[in-house]
Amino acid sequence: METSQDAPTTSGRRQWWALVGFAAAVFVAAAIGGLGVQGTTDEYASLRQPEWAPPSWLFGPVWSLLYALIAVAGWLVWRRVGFSPALWAWTAQLVLNAAWTPLFFGAGRYGLAFAEIVVMWSAIGLTVALFARVSRVAAALLLPYWAWVTFAAALNLSIWRLNS
Repeated sequence: METSQDAPTTSGRRQWWALVGFAAAVFVAAAIGGLGVQGTTDEYASLRQPEWAPPSWLFGPVWSLLYALIAVAGWLVWRRVGFSPALWAWTAQLVLNAAWTPLFFGAGRYGLAFAEIVVMWSAIGLTVALFARVSRVAAALLLPYWAWVTFAAALNLSIWRLNS
């Protein structure tokens, strides 16, 4: 439970500019992923997929929400402890997030993408654990992301196996 003694370590405009910075960092990761999927709708549709695979139109709205949660979670932790080991983990999982889409779609390396998403899943778990020590709210904001990446990893594995 967060109390008044857990008040932010920063105040005023700096906090809001920092939120803009966290949003920008997440936007860059999303943009890298977006570049990796440009023109891949037909490629995704042509892959053999499990029956439980979602339609391609669902990914954009889901990721938009998740990216917003990721940015706010990072910002909440920064407000409490600054750029700490928890935020190094946050940065690592974000870099891994940006790398997955070009591996899967751009390079068509489904096995390598699966190995990478397993590492990303672990980095998200570490981030959640470190965030929980600082802010339960920030950790909770990452849980839908972690759940979606769990689903994405299962989908990646299934597509890899069906298309090898």
